[in-house]
Amino acid sequence: MIRYQDFTKAYGGHRVVDGLTFEVPVGAVVALLGPNGSGKTTSIKAAAGLIHPTSGSVVVGAEGVAATDARARQSVSFLPQRVSFPETLTGREVVEFYRRLREAPVEAADRVLKFASLNGAGAQAVGTYSGGMVQRLGLAVASLSQTDVLLLDEPTAALDPDGLCAFYGLIEARRKAGGSVFFSSHQLGDVERLADLMAVIVHGRLAAVLTERELAAKLADRGLMRVRLASRVDGLLERLRALSPKALWHGEELILPGPASARPQMLDVIRAAGGEIRGLTAEEGRLDQFYRELVGGQS
Repeated sequence: MIRYQDFTKAYGGHRVVDGLTFEVPVGAVVALLGPNGSGKTTSIKAAAGLIHPTSGSVVVGAEGVAATDARARQSVSFLPQRVSFPETLTGREVVEFYRRLREAPVEAADRVLKFASLNGAGAQAVGTYSGGMVQRLGLAVASLSQTDVLLLDEPTAALDPDGLCAFYGLIEARRKAGGSVFFSSHQLGDVERLADLMAVIVHGRLAAVLTERELAAKLADRGLMRVRLASRVDGLLERLRALSPKALWHGEELILPGPASARPQMLDVIRAAGGEIRGLTAEEGRLDQFYRELVGGQS
């Protein structure tokens, strides 16, 4: 568990994060979204104990230990946005160094190297790795210890499809084990696929917090149905606007925004009015559109 209570971080007169109150529940996968410069990295670093609050607090665990306390750090694994390792060390040597540092079991090194899927490059110097391979190595290091909380800042930014599959597997394994994962991302597909809870931060302030179910409901409300008729029916649009206020004609096609639950009733209205349906398609609301609404509303 991570709890932010009125967390504020300022540099000079500029507040990077302003009064953040938010919780990452035990066993949940939580995604933090926001534009560049919105305070995502600062918030995650604060949970890792790397940034001291200007005011407010960030605590970790059921006992509410301050994130900057060494006891809290023992329960957290952190992967920064820009990860780097000594280029002359091999991937295996990097993993072994951190395994000993975290006092993880010997077999953990083989486990995470297999997860990292370095394509046989574990014995090669890190300086020969691509950016995606370095990112995978970073994920391997972060997953060495089975800590209560995994903090990941933009973990999928440089990953190829194999790396993404490995990352998704890591998150699902953490979920099954009852651990918490808190990650930031610009990849909205990662959020839809993985997150139990989504938080959006804009200009350092919390703009929205939505559970998976609440997000699905928001997206459903932003869907639409397109119904192509043989010809327009007088008065039909006015009747449909009782169910879909933004309904409109586009040629012989009706555009009917609204949730999926209202679509059967809309079709009943069309048929009752004598409309001859020639074609029908449905489009669900998209997270990118909803995200832009949230960000735009807070800009």
